Amino acid sequence: MEQEKVFIWRRFTLREAVLLCFCATLIILTRAGLRLHLHMPGHVMFFTMFFFLLARGCVPRLGAATLVGLITSLASILLGMGSGGVITLVKFLLPALVVDLAGLIAPSFVTSLFACATVGVLASLLRAGTNTGVEWLLGIDEDIMLNKAVISAALNGLWGGLGALAVPAIIRRLRKNGLIDHQGASS
Repeated sequence: MEQEKVFIWRRFTLREAVLLCFCATLIILTRAGLRLHLHMPGHVMFFTMFFFLLARGCVPRLGAATLVGLITSLASILLGMGSGGVITLVKFLLPALVVDLAGLIAPSFVTSLFACATVGVLASLLRAGTNTGVEWLLGIDEDIMLNKAVISAALNGLWGGLGALAVPAIIRRLRKNGLIDHQGASS
């Protein structure tokens, strides 16, 4: 099979970039579909962390999850799905950076249930912390803000961790069937 020679930003092949765009699109679609009033804070993190980790597992390069986070945040802003403007950019980029940092530290972490769950929880907690930071800047009463932060962090972490648990089995199956490479290059 001939090697692809087209590179996006000299980092990703066209095939990899399209796959990452699909992951970002699926995050947007699940966010739109989950705009239901489920009264469960953080439930969107289930699919967000799933697709961030899946993107990193399918394209094991530094910046893969960050590119998905950037595309997702820009699309959210353009579609009016994020009421925070620039904060929407931060809400998606920080968890994506955590996923890429985890890939830099342990390139094959996407095949471990424990590692994926840990990264999913940490990235989700960071996203919950962004909301708390905004509320702090707005000068919301500290007792209310702290109570909301604890509940939000716990539920974001729970949903993010649960979404991350499905990734290792999918990555192993994709590798077994030869659909993605076995190496965990972090370059």
